[in-house]
Amino acid sequence: MSLALGIIEHMFDTMDKTTAASGPASSAAVPVGLAEASPGEELGGLLAEVAWDRLTPADLVVVLRAQQRQIAHYQAGLHWTANRIVAAYEDFDQEDPMGLREAADGAAAEMGAALRLTRRSAELTTELAVELLRRLPAVWDALLAGQIDLPRARILVGGTVDLDPAAGQTVVDMILPDAGLLTTGQLAAKLRKLCIQADPEAAKKRYESSIEDRRLVLEANDAGTANLLGMDLPPHIAATIKRRINRQARRLRRNGDDRTMDQLRADIYLDLLRRRETRMSADGADADSGPVDGGVHLTVGVETLAGYDDNPAEIQGFGPVLADIARQVADGQVGSPWTWSLRDSDTGQTMDDGITRRRPTAAQRRTIEALDPTCVHPGCRMPATDCDIDHTIPYSERPVTCTGDLAPLCRHHHRIRHAFGWSYRRLSGGDYLFTSPLGHFHTTSGLPP
Repeated sequence: MSLALGIIEHMFDTMDKTTAASGPASSAAVPVGLAEASPGEELGGLLAEVAWDRLTPADLVVVLRAQQRQIAHYQAGLHWTANRIVAAYEDFDQEDPMGLREAADGAAAEMGAALRLTRRSAELTTELAVELLRRLPAVWDALLAGQIDLPRARILVGGTVDLDPAAGQTVVDMILPDAGLLTTGQLAAKLRKLCIQADPEAAKKRYESSIEDRRLVLEANDAGTANLLGMDLPPHIAATIKRRINRQARRLRRNGDDRTMDQLRADIYLDLLRRRETRMSADGADADSGPVDGGVHLTVGVETLAGYDDNPAEIQGFGPVLADIARQVADGQVGSPWTWSLRDSDTGQTMDDGITRRRPTAAQRRTIEALDPTCVHPGCRMPATDCDIDHTIPYSERPVTCTGDLAPLCRHHHRIRHAFGWSYRRLSGGDYLFTSPLGHFHTTSGLPP
């Protein structure tokens, strides 16, 4: 083999290895350097030069990776800002500085109103911002540099939050270089293993703390269906229940049931939860007490309830439901208390409201709950039935209790209002104008979307 031929073969071999490592070469539609550009001003400028209408399928992947790095960079900036808002609340009262937890609550309320976030979303953002900027700045640096994305940053923060600071930093230093190369599932699994190895006692405490937070969550879906979730349950009990449901579903399928396995599991799950309870009768024998259902607050139009139209109704604490579901709820609420509101279909105004069973519920509270079905703080969806009734004008300033001066605020936002000096007033159309401690104005409504 000649020297020239050997050099040429070496060049082609090198090109093949480079292509295999970095993917197909980009076309002229992608600016030179886009694949390697650091996120920020440089990458933003290159992305602006992309010829979007001339991108090849191979180009799309190059652009996708660049966009991900730039988004991570902006997400780092957003959390930097969130941390500064927390700091602003920490300095809110120079004579009596508040603690970090209280300041984070105040900052979350401010951010939630400004960005139209739910209370939980705003709290998660402020919590993550404080953790990134104050406890794990190396993770924030990696996010700013586009080396990891926000989901991976959340995993690194959440997975080490219960470790001793030094142990947590050690674990992060070990895993951070590879974090961008792992899927979120792989990263979470590897992190859990490292955390248990680093501090087994902390892992045990975290499990026990999570079990204390076990809860039931009801979520509404776009299609009008619902998700009923048991959160932070003991894994062995949850796994046992799943196996039990699977066994029953497989048995039904073997016996010829034509429902899918997923449908069978869901139906068995509901049947188990709705199983009839028993009580002791006067002679000591078990007596069937019938289905036990919780009460609901149903808001529905007169024509809908009568069957003249199919406009959606509202179940408080859940959201919009189909007209047929509303009529089923009304027909089925025989043995349990429920409250109702009738609204004029044309104006949307409440015509009447009431309760099917005598309870110590004030007429004023029923009126407020009918007018504003949820907490009126920006972004909050807590049902009014679970809220405090707040005086929009403090009672100390006007010692009368008029319906027009009352509004539902959940316990959390009620405390936030008085702790930080939020103010609000009802507008002529039924909305509310809130003024935050930082001087921003937010218009909101207690009506569900």
